[in-house]
Amino acid sequence: MTVDRVDRVRDELRTTLDAADLAPRWDLQLAAWLAEATAAELAEPTAMVLASVDLDGSPSTRSVLCKGIDTRGIVFYTNYTSAKSRDLRSNQRASVTFPWYALQRQVNVRGTVERASREETARYWATRARGSQLGAWASPQSVVMSSRQALEDSLDAVTRRFSDSELVPVPPHWGGWLLRPDRVEFWQGRKDRMHDRLTYDRTPDQRWTIHRLAP
Repeated sequence: MTVDRVDRVRDELRTTLDAADLAPRWDLQLAAWLAEATAAELAEPTAMVLASVDLDGSPSTRSVLCKGIDTRGIVFYTNYTSAKSRDLRSNQRASVTFPWYALQRQVNVRGTVERASREETARYWATRARGSQLGAWASPQSVVMSSRQALEDSLDAVTRRFSDSELVPVPPHWGGWLLRPDRVEFWQGRKDRMHDRLTYDRTPDQRWTIHRLAP
């Protein structure tokens, strides 16, 4: 990514946002903005900040990668024994933010979470590099480790375990989470802090309405 390229793409993009500008569905609008962030060669355009809350009400945030967008919601993958997964099991409400600062844009998605199917997880797992697959087996995510060497030893053991296997199987403790939104906010920066904020809101009868929020 270069500063000149980001500036050029930003100049080419719409600098205002109105309801008439939006795609008919939130997922189409998000996919379009993601494509523009990718075209601008932003670092990790699929990265999003995931917020969750544990049983004690303590919030946590971390960056994860969006691996799927469709009418159901947004999919990401992780270790099911991780701290984030424990949070998501105890409180099925969560949110993510796509922080495309260089384009003066962000998208905030809020809703409920559920596990992705094992079939969907297996399809994505097959696209991962072998090293990433082995790492998912080796790392007891969020567990306190005695040293870096202990982690390296775990990876070495897993590498030997699957050395004769052409395919590395999906770990039983690893898979996808699906965030089903009830609100998706598109934020477009404007001068004088008079930003555009438009939301898709799901109604009780499962329809979507669009609202403008004050900046």
